[in-house]
Amino acid sequence: MISGLLEYLRTAFTKDQVSRETSATNNWLPIILLTSVGVTAFVWGVRELKWLQPWELRVYDEMLRSRPLEASDKRILLVKITQEDLEREQWHLSDGTINRLLEKLAAGKPRVIGLYLFRPEQKSLAVNLQNSDNIISTCLFSSVGRNEIPPLPNFPIENIGFSDVIPDNENDQVLRRGLLFAYSTEKKCTTTFSFSALIAINYLAKQGIEYQFNNDGNFQLGKTIFPRLEANSGSYQNLDADGYQILLNYHHPNHFTNQVTLTQVLSNRVNPSLIKDRLVIIGTTAANLPPGGFYTPYSTLSQQPIRMPAMFIQAQVASQIISTVLDQRPLIWYWPDWAELIWVWSWSLLGSAIAWRLRYPLLLVLAASITLISLMGICVCLFFLAGWIPLIPPAIAMIFSSLSIMGYNTYQAQQRTELIILQVEKQQEAIAQLNILLEDKTVFTDTYNFTSISDTKTKTPGNFLLSGRYQISKVLGVGGFGRTYLAQDTQLPGRPTCVVKKLMPARQDTKFLQVARRLFNTEAEILQTLGKHHQIPELLAYFEDEQEFYLVEEYIQGHTLNEELPPVRDIQHELFVIEMLKEVLEVLGFLHQHRVIHRDIKPSNIIRCTQDNRLVLIDFGAVKLMQPPSEKTELATVAIGTRGYMPPEQIVGHPRLCSDIYALGMIGIQAITGIPPQELHPDPETGNVVWREMAQVSEELAIILDKMVRYNFSDRYQSTVAVMQDLKNINH
Repeated sequence: MISGLLEYLRTAFTKDQVSRETSATNNWLPIILLTSVGVTAFVWGVRELKWLQPWELRVYDEMLRSRPLEASDKRILLVKITQEDLEREQWHLSDGTINRLLEKLAAGKPRVIGLYLFRPEQKSLAVNLQNSDNIISTCLFSSVGRNEIPPLPNFPIENIGFSDVIPDNENDQVLRRGLLFAYSTEKKCTTTFSFSALIAINYLAKQGIEYQFNNDGNFQLGKTIFPRLEANSGSYQNLDADGYQILLNYHHPNHFTNQVTLTQVLSNRVNPSLIKDRLVIIGTTAANLPPGGFYTPYSTLSQQPIRMPAMFIQAQVASQIISTVLDQRPLIWYWPDWAELIWVWSWSLLGSAIAWRLRYPLLLVLAASITLISLMGICVCLFFLAGWIPLIPPAIAMIFSSLSIMGYNTYQAQQRTELIILQVEKQQEAIAQLNILLEDKTVFTDTYNFTSISDTKTKTPGNFLLSGRYQISKVLGVGGFGRTYLAQDTQLPGRPTCVVKKLMPARQDTKFLQVARRLFNTEAEILQTLGKHHQIPELLAYFEDEQEFYLVEEYIQGHTLNEELPPVRDIQHELFVIEMLKEVLEVLGFLHQHRVIHRDIKPSNIIRCTQDNRLVLIDFGAVKLMQPPSEKTELATVAIGTRGYMPPEQIVGHPRLCSDIYALGMIGIQAITGIPPQELHPDPETGNVVWREMAQVSEELAIILDKMVRYNFSDRYQSTVAVMQDLKNINH
């Protein structure tokens, strides 16, 4: 099944005759452009309303969790005050305990110590401690339902950083942004530096890297710029971007940095190499002490705590700043709005084009799924390179565009079907009138002489332009009062090759010509619509000239099915027969869906295209009724077809949809027996063709072929779908 779908995808995109492309361009391009622009505008408007933001942020979190693990940051040491440490201290951390901890750490010569504790009532923390200027403390701004937490009283304001963070309150309270600077209106917590930014700045300053704000107002450390998050950055829409915010580029919590506990430090169980020249951050992981913990993109992982302790958040931001400056670890980047708009529109355009090209729902679902997987792959790969580009909006745009085009195609198909059915009804009326005229022997008839004026003109190829446009280059066939020519369209670039079919009516009286003209026009209008199928030549033009009728069709380069059947080839294996039946049934199903009967299914009317090996159905039969009979046609006054392939009901002038199935079944029998249909004999009692004793064939295929060629049309398959289903059930 999959191989069949892939084969169809291949053939669907190879139907590129110059004439078809030229005519199709004027139809599909405006529709695709209009649809893609409309869908993009709709999706972009929905996005501006922030309706897609929760989905986009969830995708962001998933991609963040899915990134390959990075090496841990060895520059940072976390000293955790755990619940067990608090229990040893009987739920009270005295100044003496914290000072002993600071003395132990200071002896290890860290570069900076971040004291992430809220103890404003304590007066003697870090008092008389050597190198206390490299200790950074914290405070907390006031907010709704919470008072300001002032800094430690004995720390200068230069060594104070606020600990406030900004969760996505409008969405899911997940912390995805880091706040580096903010304007303070507090009475005591007056610093403008965040705790994480201040400890990172001081750490880098010891290495000679100074911070500044450049001319664009962006925060800069050395040569590294940290662009400020704007209101519409990434997938955020109308974000409250007050302060100086950046996207938080997390390390995975399991591979972040070295961690020790208060007890381990006080009991001298920490290797001094973990402290020397490091950024040491002291904080509590106990849930009952401020400021608690926060939801992060990793909160959904089963092995992670639902809330990440606040000291870990501060350490993540500090690590991000330091590693960006020293290791060139990329910041998470995103496109400007105009680039994201083009990105969404491109996928909308692609979805429209795919839906326009692939009309079958199953193929469309397969192609759309592959396209969505490709989109996801692109977004994930770029995120691994720190690029955050939209996934949800282009995916929705592509799906909506595909559905819109599919709906439009369905509507157009319904309109075409109704139109064809109407034309078929007119065609049947014309055929009935034509039959009456042909049966009326009292009417004086003036048939064409074989050397009519037009025929004389076309005897020598290349000597004139038919209708001032088509230059005849070769005679392809002669039959009855008709001709088939190979010609070149001189009015199209490249002078593409086409096929011109000349049909000369059997009689020249006015009444006959009027009916023949009506039959010709309805047949041409039907063919013009049916020619959109990739297994039917496109009708490029039709016209009347000197009471002769012309059809100009797409030229299919290849050979007829006659060349693949005995006696030209050996008797075909039934796998060939099955595949041939399936391919012809596909186009017959399309015809029958529109209530159109081909009427002349035979090997010479099926062409194997050289370019892509597909089978193409040519030479529809209804229009031939205006011509006189040929030696291969029986009862042409009431029917059209070829002896041997024509079922009984068609011979008496009452063809049905299953008449085409009969003719195709006879081709299958011919391929597998090597006997032409006209040489096979019917059973005297049932009228069914006797053939099974002359072939080696599986019982399953024999039953199908028998049912296709039953004498009584009511005993036959009534639809191509039923035949196709039984063929698919054959186990090879």
